[in-house]
Amino acid sequence: MIATVTLNPAVDKTYTSARMLPGQANRMDSVKSIAGGKGINVAKVLRQYGYPVKTLGFLGGYTGKFIEDYLSKAGALCCFTPIEGSTRHTINILSQDGYVTELLEPGPDISEKEQKQFLADFELGIADCSLVILSGSAPEHIPAEIYFDLIMRARILGKKIILDSGGEYLKRSINACPFMVKPNIKELEVLTGRKARSLEDIIGAALQMGGRGIAHVMVSMGAKGLLYVVDRQILYAKAPAVKAVNTVGCGDSVVAAFAMAYESGMSDAELLRYCVGISAANATTLESAVIPMEKAEELMKKVEITRY
Repeated sequence: MIATVTLNPAVDKTYTSARMLPGQANRMDSVKSIAGGKGINVAKVLRQYGYPVKTLGFLGGYTGKFIEDYLSKAGALCCFTPIEGSTRHTINILSQDGYVTELLEPGPDISEKEQKQFLADFELGIADCSLVILSGSAPEHIPAEIYFDLIMRARILGKKIILDSGGEYLKRSINACPFMVKPNIKELEVLTGRKARSLEDIIGAALQMGGRGIAHVMVSMGAKGLLYVVDRQILYAKAPAVKAVNTVGCGDSVVAAFAMAYESGMSDAELLRYCVGISAANATTLESAVIPMEKAEELMKKVEITRY
């Protein structure tokens, strides 16, 4: 059993349009609503591959009900903490000129009572889980130290924690030494205080992160691929070229792939190849975190891995 935590989930509305014109009326060609949020996306990928998943976080209002129904139909076990407020919307507008416009609502207010209830639900929910995945941001008024607290609670219970967050949430929690982190290049620069302009710079910063006691550091480099540092080994995987339709959820697909590969006992190189193939396949579909499995298998065979 794998647990995913999404503190600020959303109903993602994806629109397609020929182009976006600021300050004018824009008619959309299509619209699709799906359950979203980084941890939700991770859970969606895990369920597609048949892994048992518990989903935790905050849900409220009709949008929260939509997400819970969506995940239940996918076979995930929903253990969300109910709130009085309504779960947010996010809007992604994909235009044919290649631009992606995102509108991100801040999320609902979470009362102190609801926060305390979540902490109790969290400890109960992860009791039978081998991995705990913490993803994304948190709603307003939740302290930035929330992930530090959750990591420490999970470690006391003997759980391995994967952290995929950014900004203050990442900075305030990294010293809790999660089992795995997946920063992008900008986040890596902030965490280490060093510029990462070249691959050598990125390797040095990732090794610095590993030196803090984090067993697995996987740096997301976008279309350039992934850098993976484990046990002082350095592996770089160049991403195979694909025609990207929607890159939302690619990082979440990496996290899900890592969890599955680690749980199944893959070698380091196999694990990295698995992560790159599934993430690249995600970019080829309109709906985020819906993986065309045959395409993913095809792309895995094209992944080039270099050891440093």
